[in-house]
Amino acid sequence: MREYDFKSIESKWQEKWKQDNIFKSDNKVEGKENYYVLEMLPYPSGKLHMGHVRNYTIGDVIARYKKMKGYNVLHPMGWDSFGLPAENAAIQNGAHPAVWTKSNIENMTTQLKSLGFSYDWDREIASYRDDYYRWNQWIFKRMYEKGLVYKKKSSVNWCPDCQTVLANEQVEDGKCWRHSKTDVIQKELEQWYFKITNYADELLEGHKELKGGWPEKVITMQKNWIGKSYGTEVNFKVVENGEDLSVFTTRVDTLCGVTYCVIAPEHPMVNEIIKSNPSIKEAVSAMTTEDVINRTAEGKEKNGVFTGWHVINPANNEKVQLWIGDYVLMGYGTGAVMAVPCHDERDLMFAKKYDLPLRVVINPVNKKTKEEVILKEDEMTEAFTDYGIITNSGEFNGLSSKEALVKIAEYLEEKKCGKRTINYRLKDWGVSRQRYWGTPIPALYCEKCGTVMEKDENLPVKLPGDVIFSGNGNPIETSEEFKNAVCPECGGKAKRETDTMDTFVDSSWYFLRYCDPKNTDLPFDKDIADGWFPVDQYIGGVEHAVMHLLYARFFHKVLRDLGLLSTNEPFKRLLTQGMVLGPSYFSANENRYLYSEEVEISGDKVLAKTTGEELVVKVEKMSKSKNNGVDPENIVATYGADTARLFTMFASPPEKELEWNENGLAGSYRFLNRVWRMVSESKAFFEAGSINLENLNKADKAILRKLHQTIKKVTESIENDYHFNTSIASNMELINELQDYKVNVLEKGDITSESKKLFTEAVNKMVIMLSPFVPHICDELWSELGNEGFLFEEKWPEHVEELTVSDEVSIAVQVNGKVRGAVQVTRGTSKDELEKMALEMENVKKHIQDKNIVKMIIIPEKIVNIVVK
Repeated sequence: MREYDFKSIESKWQEKWKQDNIFKSDNKVEGKENYYVLEMLPYPSGKLHMGHVRNYTIGDVIARYKKMKGYNVLHPMGWDSFGLPAENAAIQNGAHPAVWTKSNIENMTTQLKSLGFSYDWDREIASYRDDYYRWNQWIFKRMYEKGLVYKKKSSVNWCPDCQTVLANEQVEDGKCWRHSKTDVIQKELEQWYFKITNYADELLEGHKELKGGWPEKVITMQKNWIGKSYGTEVNFKVVENGEDLSVFTTRVDTLCGVTYCVIAPEHPMVNEIIKSNPSIKEAVSAMTTEDVINRTAEGKEKNGVFTGWHVINPANNEKVQLWIGDYVLMGYGTGAVMAVPCHDERDLMFAKKYDLPLRVVINPVNKKTKEEVILKEDEMTEAFTDYGIITNSGEFNGLSSKEALVKIAEYLEEKKCGKRTINYRLKDWGVSRQRYWGTPIPALYCEKCGTVMEKDENLPVKLPGDVIFSGNGNPIETSEEFKNAVCPECGGKAKRETDTMDTFVDSSWYFLRYCDPKNTDLPFDKDIADGWFPVDQYIGGVEHAVMHLLYARFFHKVLRDLGLLSTNEPFKRLLTQGMVLGPSYFSANENRYLYSEEVEISGDKVLAKTTGEELVVKVEKMSKSKNNGVDPENIVATYGADTARLFTMFASPPEKELEWNENGLAGSYRFLNRVWRMVSESKAFFEAGSINLENLNKADKAILRKLHQTIKKVTESIENDYHFNTSIASNMELINELQDYKVNVLEKGDITSESKKLFTEAVNKMVIMLSPFVPHICDELWSELGNEGFLFEEKWPEHVEELTVSDEVSIAVQVNGKVRGAVQVTRGTSKDELEKMALEMENVKKHIQDKNIVKMIIIPEKIVNIVVK
């Protein structure tokens, strides 16, 4: 018997798949419905990690399954290849980012192919190539013409390490998303913006279309990020300059409880205030350099400074102090808040810190007695933020809070010092980046014509080659040839924009380019895109919920409005796979994470080999920083690609975390060896031909039933939320029974041709059902079984419902309604036969002895009840 040599088998079939180009997809196949399965665009770091392997295996299993179910499947791959890591590598190693990126792509492509993924490589894209980023510029121009792109000076998030601007979504816990130890600071810069806020309502409304197809937590995260709120804009008159200070509030019912107002340190009025009161400049500067996320963190102490200015409350004409506070942001509302300490926790913390006045304007209602409970300012330890009865508010006293929301808003509108409005947390997307390795923004600045866009025929505006990667500032600024250009409008001298686009632009529409990657006239053909969209199944991490996924939805809607698409949403169904976890070992003595080779297990303790220090073992997300990553190349070399694929699909459902386990990996390898041996050792029992069900014996029928039960279970488990682990477990059960059938029936010698045919069919269908998970070994076994072609092109088996049910049933036998036993009968047994069998049961005879049988109630396949006197 030939051993399971996974190395030769996997290389053999990968070469055959390549030669026959079986994964090539057509945009339309007569009689077949299109199905688009896609994993999120990877960054070419040069090396796959186990998160990649899990993500792409999920997609590959779905693609192979859907292909076998008769769909015309699109399953492409490409590279999100712009970004800072390549630029940093250029600075450190003296290699051009393009060289570094190309090398990484080649390396990762080899790794992906070694895992047997069914990608149509003819559709491969890479965002760093000018045949792709040309269309970024083309789309930018179209959006500019539609008024969806503009430039303005504003306070932005700045990473000192990246030396570039970050979107709010790229600031995590006050740190740069790429540099977890670097504080993000605020900086005044002129930036290009996309008007994503124009689509805020539609982005919210679109969630209805995604209901059921997207995880609820992702939809919730997007809703919270967009942050739509209904409220009132209130105009407080500034005493010192007579201007209006506009404040947005969702709780205008608390207006008479305002005891001071606060503006953001970036508020336009601050410069004028500092001129009149220079002593506060240093305090304000300290606030502006603190990152916005940290400033608003829950529980953090709030800092502020009194401006010396005052404002008038339009509801009661009271003069209150105007403060500058770090917990107020220009990015939300108007950059100013009316402070109501008794009814807002942040305001209360601030007021107590700076000894500012408190005033209760809402009293709670006792839920049992329905009576008003009087609050006292000096007894309050926390703010009352619920609704209740209005107090200390003049003519509005006695109203419920909800009534007051309307009445006070109407009062302000009548006085023309306020209006009801809607506000959003979402702000326009700043896309300017002060770095080299990205799409050049196709804008020029002409003294005569102003800001103009490059002509379409001159696109792409290519990245310059004569740049210096010093690590200081934007390298493009060092290229005089790039900066000095000709105005496309008047032909005079012009300066090119040196900022490049945020790399999230690249990944906001790449999925559309896959449909038509060779198009040189447009980003993609509308008819082709309409044939594939929305993507039927999108797969990637939940960490992209409010960056990539929100931006992609925005771009899709913009491209639709530009006439390039018909669909509203890019992704019909979203699967957010769980993280891959591994054990990490932290050494307090060395202040670092140790590699697994540096530790040893001693009983129930884990020790450092060199020092003997006892280590704390944690199960954490695999990462280079924690030295707990597992190299997929080593796994493929040691166990094979099919083992790696099987383990990642069997160990946990896709949406759950996967804890890495070397024993589980070895167990998957043993299982594949078992499957290999069972098929290899059974050649004497294989016989092709159709099966006559009438000629099957009891053992045959049991195997036939198990086969159809397995087909049903495996199919349902894949169709219903991709529970691949359940599908694999069902196949394992079938293999166990086939092995028992082989040993206890076929090898006994007294077998029929029908038994061989049945065994052959069961093994064939078992191999088909395993093939999406472990395609290499299954194609080899398929060939060993005497079949031709590839399983990728084979039809998925279908179960017959009647064959999933046993021919035998157990029927309860009662005497006067009490169960006295049961009889095992074949389905369809006559009533006469059932009556005879029941009356012959010893326990029944005992209970009807010396009694008269009044009647027999027989419900076939259910019950026999003998009524006696």
